[in-house]
Amino acid sequence: MAEKNHTVLPEFFLLGFSDIRDLQGPLFCVVFLVYLVTLMGNSLIIFLTQASPTLHSPMYFFLHHLSVVEILYTTTIIPRTLADLASTYHRVISFQGCVAQMYVFIVLGISECCLLTAMAYDRYAAICRPLHYSTLMSQQACMTMVATSWLMGIITATTHSSLIFTLPFPNHPVIPHFFCDILPVLRLASAGKHKSEISVMTATVVFIMVPFSLIITSYAYILGAILAMASTQSRQKVFSTCSSHLLVVSLFFGTASITYIQPQGGTSVIRDRILSLFYTVITPMLNPIIYTLRNKEVAGALQHMMKRQIFSL
Repeated sequence: MAEKNHTVLPEFFLLGFSDIRDLQGPLFCVVFLVYLVTLMGNSLIIFLTQASPTLHSPMYFFLHHLSVVEILYTTTIIPRTLADLASTYHRVISFQGCVAQMYVFIVLGISECCLLTAMAYDRYAAICRPLHYSTLMSQQACMTMVATSWLMGIITATTHSSLIFTLPFPNHPVIPHFFCDILPVLRLASAGKHKSEISVMTATVVFIMVPFSLIITSYAYILGAILAMASTQSRQKVFSTCSSHLLVVSLFFGTASITYIQPQGGTSVIRDRILSLFYTVITPMLNPIIYTLRNKEVAGALQHMMKRQIFSL
């Protein structure tokens, strides 16, 4: 009787890029190199924001945590993807493994949304309310924003996971993706899918569009403050402090919106995989590059550190 009542959890088969075998070898090399650059770039940002006194401000406090999220975010997906690209047959992921991967992925994705929003608010406070900046962006306020980012990620991941993985799945489900992403897994469910899909999509839209709307609102006020400045030099200085963050926001929210906020009938499996590859592999690599090349304070801290290392030899 115990054996009859025992529920066998399904194993998921990750299709990955097995349907385009000629691309697997070159793709492995590219993804591996990008992953190394991502780890080195974000680790450098973490080190600089810790070691350089000029970067001990709220903006770089958030950038530090953003780099931590990027490292964890890519490590949740890329090592498994590389193993699958190097293999011709072993692409099975257990039910528990799929749950864990999706849960961590959602926690980190939502946390990044919230951190990017906090960084936009920091720029708004610094430019539009400079006299109240030290109060608005106190150490306690910054810690609260970071903790809230993680909390929102945990709440969203718990909600999504409980909605998706309590649904019945086929005996041998095939995920047409290279990791356990929300929509590809949800579409495999055999019953109760529509109600859960509506709930998941509603939550996804909320947690993408609300932070994005807050960011747009912050920059609308910042733009008004820039236009009110009499000095062209002051305008350029303010714009340079915001351009890096704006570029990162555009990359992250642009790909996330195209991937998750779309009608089901208009989806393409190949396009979804390419977009997912971009925001899980390419964007985390570009973020530290953007901040190092376009942000004068980060670039200056890096040059100072390199000079100090050279002279110490």
